[in-house]
Amino acid sequence: MKVQKITLHNFRVYKGENSIEFLTEKAENLTLIAGKNGFGKTTFLTSLVWAFYGKMMSQVEDKYRRDLKASEGYENYRKSLINNSVIRNANSSEEEVKCFVEIKLIDLSIPSIPCKSITIKREFILNSNEERLLVLIDGAENELTKEVGYETFINDFILPREIAKFFFFDAEKIVSLAEAKSKAELRSLSRAYSEVLGIKKYEELKKNLDSLLSKLRRNGIDEYEKEKLESLESKKEELQKLIDLNQSNQDDIEIELSQLRQKIDELQENLIRGGNSISVEELNKLVAEQKSLKDDAIEIKRDFKKLLELAPLVIAGKQLIALEEQLKKEQSLKSQSINSEALGIELQEFKKSLFKNLDKLDKRIKAQIEKSVELTVEETLKKKTHQQLEGTILLNFSDEEFRDFQVLLKYLRTSYKEEFERVTKLENDNKTRLSIVGKKIREAEARKDDPVAVKLRAQKNEYSEKYEKAWIKRDDLKEEFGRLNTELNRHTAVLSEYEKKFKLQKIDKKKYQVTENLLKKVNQLIKKIKEEKRFTLQKTIALGLKNLMHKKNFIEDVKVDISEEVMDVSLLDGDGLVISKENLSKGEQQLYATALLKALVDESGINFPVFIDSPLQKFDKLHSEKIIREFYPTVSDQVVLFPLLEKELSENEFRALEPNLNKVIQIENSENGSFFRPLNKNQLFPVA
Repeated sequence: MKVQKITLHNFRVYKGENSIEFLTEKAENLTLIAGKNGFGKTTFLTSLVWAFYGKMMSQVEDKYRRDLKASEGYENYRKSLINNSVIRNANSSEEEVKCFVEIKLIDLSIPSIPCKSITIKREFILNSNEERLLVLIDGAENELTKEVGYETFINDFILPREIAKFFFFDAEKIVSLAEAKSKAELRSLSRAYSEVLGIKKYEELKKNLDSLLSKLRRNGIDEYEKEKLESLESKKEELQKLIDLNQSNQDDIEIELSQLRQKIDELQENLIRGGNSISVEELNKLVAEQKSLKDDAIEIKRDFKKLLELAPLVIAGKQLIALEEQLKKEQSLKSQSINSEALGIELQEFKKSLFKNLDKLDKRIKAQIEKSVELTVEETLKKKTHQQLEGTILLNFSDEEFRDFQVLLKYLRTSYKEEFERVTKLENDNKTRLSIVGKKIREAEARKDDPVAVKLRAQKNEYSEKYEKAWIKRDDLKEEFGRLNTELNRHTAVLSEYEKKFKLQKIDKKKYQVTENLLKKVNQLIKKIKEEKRFTLQKTIALGLKNLMHKKNFIEDVKVDISEEVMDVSLLDGDGLVISKENLSKGEQQLYATALLKALVDESGINFPVFIDSPLQKFDKLHSEKIIREFYPTVSDQVVLFPLLEKELSENEFRALEPNLNKVIQIENSENGSFFRPLNKNQLFPVA
């Protein structure tokens, strides 16, 4: 699949109609669209994402989600897409004010729709506040695409929005792939990985089969059962919505925390540099140490919280000992307790057997023996019954519960005090070290009487306060998330058990068995696919890193873990130890993200053009050469780069790109806005 033509009409800085035609018949795969800051390189990328996904663009990248949030919703956001000059110069309220983006794709292979081209056009009309989407097959509307729905057709048959981030990306910002560490970030990436690797469709099939089993179990239920079932289902849906809302709020908080932390670090660095008291290297060490100590403080607080949860038991003291004595008595009563009825039956059997063997004895002696045995049996039964009534069972702990209580009690009597003292000491030491490091950083800050420093310090304190509040809010959300999940799991178990009570109708039994067998096979298939993809991804990422990085024996291997919820990639050194991706330089992080992107694109089997904003910015000369030689020519049949000349693409780098260069376009700007100007290769960097 290739892009043949893109047209922007009144889209932000692009006033009027501006088109680019790509030379799709040439073998070279690179197109260069160069321009200065503010001329519209990033806007161009935004126009493509909007054209494909509209209001769903927030699911492509966090950047768009933040933009929509800053605009207070998609309705306001799309108004900002129209060129300001066009809005200002509209002659009357009746003159149509609109913007649109049109993309023509060729060389497609879509099941059931043989075609030479597909045109996607999305426009927004300000006067009527109306958005229109049109999809044309070979220049005409198609009934199948209409029936499916244009939005669904684009997402399912052209490029799923979950994986668009791997085809439209800012090279400077893809380091987020390397920096992702929170559950929210990893979950978001894992959903994209699942789509790229083709696992999602099998997981959806599994979900559908589960729903079918549930439906079959419910066929033929009476009105009372139906009413109760609907009540349980309604509660489950309500809990799921609350969990989804909580997860969305957590994701927003994570983004906010990341932005605040970055701002605080920038202000701190400005303060320290203003003081000129320590070097940048020393500053980085102090900041890294402070971060490490803060991370340790979080872990220590978690341990301390667990210990405090047991503190009431320690304080209880005597009552805990009394509880132990009661439980021991109850265990003793249980071990001594004998079923009197069972004992009576056994004694009667013994008595009959004994009396049977007394027939040969004298009748008088026999009668005396029988009387004596009868008395003994009665006394034994009375004694055992009396023993049972001597103690009262109040708690009735099972053997396992009693053993757990003994383990807990032993821990409280032996290790708890030492553990409490250890954690308390760790907390005190951590506070002391944090105080020392913080003092060193503060001492390195600019003079207190410097007006600039005063302002920076006030801003830093303001952001720090916001950060603390956001952190507390995140913890509250996590606590709520855990509680809601526990409640949902418990409720789902109740619903499942209730469904099992329904008797399957005769006609549904075979369907149920077939579906159940199919579900087992799908589960096995998902497991097999995940293992295969895990193995190939490990090899592909490792090979990509070794090709791109100039450090020898730095990253020796790659480990990919794929679970139900999260897929994570670990980098390993020669000793098999995990290399922290956070400690990689920005250039190395970008190389890792680049290798990961290449591996995912290869594994996806999707042949879609790749658009890269801000290429080569974080790379040194050696790494740039490797990216130009190893990555750009092979990542896709069509690669479009948006560099800032001299800063993101030097003349030497341009010369290295030339053998694979298809077309060069310059974005220029005038009082009427930005526009495209095709150049010959030698015009971008004129040869002296």
